[in-house]
Formats: sequence, C-alpha cells, structure tokens
Amino acid sequence: MKRSEPDPVPPPPGGVLWSVAGDIRALLMLPAALTMQVAHPAVGAGVDEHSVFRTDPWGRGERSLSSLQTWVYGGGAAAEEGRRLRRMHRTIQGTDTRGRRYHALTPANYAWVHATGFPVYQHALRYLARPLTDAQETALYAEWLRVGRILGLRDRDMPATIEEFWPYYRKVLGDELEATAVVRDLVAVDETVPPPDRGPRALRLLLRLLWPVLLPPFARFRQFVTVGYMPPEARDALGLEWTDAQEGDLRRFSRVVRVVVPALPERLRYLPRARAARARFRAGATV
Repeated sequence: MKRSEPDPVPPPPGGVLWSVAGDIRALLMLPAALTMQVAHPAVGAGVDEHSVFRTDPWGRGERSLSSLQTWVYGGGAAAEEGRRLRRMHRTIQGTDTRGRRYHALTPANYAWVHATGFPVYQHALRYLARPLTDAQETALYAEWLRVGRILGLRDRDMPATIEEFWPYYRKVLGDELEATAVVRDLVAVDETVPPPDRGPRALRLLLRLLWPVLLPPFARFRQFVTVGYMPPEARDALGLEWTDAQEGDLRRFSRVVRVVVPALPERLRYLPRARAARARFRAGATV
C-alpha cells in the first residue's frame, strides 16, 4: 500500500503572514490581488464563465475570505480546505481570450492565482502599515510558499526563493496579463452591484433602501483601493490610469488607516478566525 504523505503545514503562528492576513487592513489589499488574478487570460476566462461574482458578489467575497483565513489560521483544517478547493476547480476549463485551451488546475494558472498575494502584500504594507524589512520579505515569501503547498502546488510550480520570484513575476506581467472583461468589471464605477445581503436583517433592509445613493461612492472607493494598492508595474501592465492626485489621496487615506487601526481593540482589528487563532496561540493551545 502506498504510504500517504503528511498534510502540508500552515504558516507558523506569530509569523509575518499571521500579522497581516487577519488584520482588517487586509480587506483593503484583497481587491488588488483578485484583479491581478483575473488579468491572466486563463483565470479571467474561468471566472467569467464559471463564477457567480456578478450575481452574488458578497457571497463570493465572503467565501473567498473564509477560505484564505482557513489556509493561514485553520490549523488542521487548512489542508482539507486546500483539497476542497482543488475538487471544486476540477471541472473548470474552456478557452481563454487568446484562443488557448485552459484548465483551472493547470499549474501555471493555479500558481499565478496564489502568487499575486505576495507582491500585493509587499506593496500595500508600505502604505497601510510599514515597509517590510528584507528579512520580513524573505520570511513572508517562505510562508506564502507554505500556503501554496496547502493549495496543492508542488515545489516546482512556484519560484523557490524570493530572488527567483521577481523575474517570474515580471515575465507573467509582460507576457500574459491583460485587461480582461473581468478586470474591466472590477475597476468600473458604473457597473450594477446588488446591495449587501449579509448581516442583520434590519441592516440589510436599510442598505437595500439606500443602495441607489450608496452604490456610486462605493464603486468609486472600490476602484480607488483596487488600483491604488496594486503594485505600479501590474497597474501599468493592465493599462490602468493612476494620477499624481490619486496617489496623494491614497497616501492621505492610508495615513489615517495606519494610525487608527493599530489603536483599535483586538476584537475590531482582527477578523474572527484570526482573532480566535491568536487567542488559542496565546493560551498555549493547538492552533
């Protein structure tokens, strides 16, 4: 009988990723990473044809966030979540915008989806927290590779070191990325988005009533953080406009976030799964 391999181990408690992925500031970084993912023709085609992000954006976002939190803070549940995702993607295939056949689990496609998180964290933290030191960047990349193994990526599917990552990253930006239909939807300010359908019933009813007024500023803010926290080289690869005035606004907004969030109590600063995992870690329990 073939000996089964042990489950991949999540990132270490107390590591760089632990301090980043569960902080509420990560919510401001995720749209940039998601947009970079769907800028890959194969990924964009898969999402365009198989995802419910247009009809159920809030549910889709909630499920994606829950999955990401499980990879980092889920302990023994992390590997099972990775297996669940791979099962879910087994049937996703088709033809991309360049006429090439694609499958969601093709290593180059699946690896790019995972890879986008690292440069976005590295870039956005300069605004929202503080720049990572060289040692922290190296540690973050090593921890991100561990998350990749949870998702089923093999060591050969991702650059093994941070020094090897940047040439790979620049090559994908130059050779593959484009402003796909999904990218255009994610940065548009005139797309119809249904009102939030999560949370207390009274709040949902109020948001539904006010949504015609709230949607335009929400759409502008979504575009602002999506393009603003995207690394400039990715922004350029997609042809997304970013002015000096917008950069000034982003720096002022980020300065407020950088001051306010660390002053919040832990129950408000960290997302629920991260908060629970941090409490278990401090108590000496198994994460």
